[in-house]
Amino acid sequence: MTHDLVIRAPRAVLPTGTVPASVLVDGGRIVAVGPIDAHAAAAREVVLAPDEVLIPGAVDTHVHVNEPGRTEWEGFDSATRAARAGGVTTLIDMPLNSIPPTVSPDALAVKRAAAEGKAHVNVGFWGGAIPASLGGLRGLWDEGVFGFKCFLAPSGVDEFPHLDRAQLVMAMDEIAGFGGLLIVHAEDPAVLEMYDHPAGRDYGAFMGSRPQAAEAGAIETVITAMRATGARTHILHLSAASALPLIAEAKAEGLPLTVETCPHYLTFDADHIPAGATQYKCCPPIRSEENRERLWEALADGTIDFVASDHSPATADLKMAGGGDFSVAWGGIAGLQTSLAAVWTGARTRGFSLDDAVRWVSTRPAAWAGLASKGAIEAGRDADLVAFAPEEPWEVHAGSLEYRNPVSAYDGHALAGRVRRVWLAGSEEAEGTLVARP
Repeated sequence: MTHDLVIRAPRAVLPTGTVPASVLVDGGRIVAVGPIDAHAAAAREVVLAPDEVLIPGAVDTHVHVNEPGRTEWEGFDSATRAARAGGVTTLIDMPLNSIPPTVSPDALAVKRAAAEGKAHVNVGFWGGAIPASLGGLRGLWDEGVFGFKCFLAPSGVDEFPHLDRAQLVMAMDEIAGFGGLLIVHAEDPAVLEMYDHPAGRDYGAFMGSRPQAAEAGAIETVITAMRATGARTHILHLSAASALPLIAEAKAEGLPLTVETCPHYLTFDADHIPAGATQYKCCPPIRSEENRERLWEALADGTIDFVASDHSPATADLKMAGGGDFSVAWGGIAGLQTSLAAVWTGARTRGFSLDDAVRWVSTRPAAWAGLASKGAIEAGRDADLVAFAPEEPWEVHAGSLEYRNPVSAYDGHALAGRVRRVWLAGSEEAEGTLVARP
């Protein structure tokens, strides 16, 4: 039998560990994984370089593409080019900051139409839970969204208002009724109001305006609502290590709670953010070095389930607005293209393996999202694969990234790990597809 493709890798990250392997592909799927020298006839044969490792493509479940409506911030063409360049082969787009936000089947149709023909990787979609969409979430679920995002504090855009506590319970009760998933931006608005003060150019003042207590309080509210409704719930972009005991207790209790953190929380720390450097502004904020190390520990022990980029770009004038005033500039970090390398860079310096990094950026997020054909190199999975050179150093230059706007907190930052080649469905030429929840 002649296969479409065989890739022979001196090292391949498999579910059983990293070993030399050959990967056989037919019809866009992996059909067999065997020894590197396994006899196999194929129309195409690729032999990876000695410094390359074959890994499954990363699955980024938290990306703000912002098209339509704010396409000048990013857009499907540039976002998915950046994803592919960074080794991300599947992303799931957030329901904001596009206009309209993805809060109805009609709005989802608009979003899908905007993405059609522009997806250079596989793209799925989240729905949104806002006050006006409550009671109608099942319609979006039936159209294939992966779940529903809500905010517990103001989102920053008027067309996506947050839920109060009563509305949160209503949303969770509704979602539990059809077995859906709620994903939550967890900051307590009452706490934020207590600390509301102009930040100016000082990063410490900005961080202090969004204290860890805001995250911990909101997460406690979510956990209480989970007990009442049984809804499967996920905490987005955890930055506050003080909330980890609450999360661990909820998981030990058996509540269906999952949690992500982001590469920027695992990479940067507050003490090394200069005054006026608003490229580092995000909400919740980057915190202390000690806090960062506790997030790594929680990722290692499973309290935090996986890593997602929370790629949230904006135009340079918005991101740098106010001349470095953190209270004025747009909050969000463009991290899609650097996510895999940033996680690996931080992991290797702490003694973790590439297998660990792959689990955090690919295997676990794919399984959590229900993408059973993604996230691993084994027979029956999609041949979404990356040739990764883990020891190759490089320095990030924002202007060389694929983003529409050349603004990045990683600009000038040294990373390890280069994406050399990417296959989608076994092809380096194939474009992405729009995917729905299985």
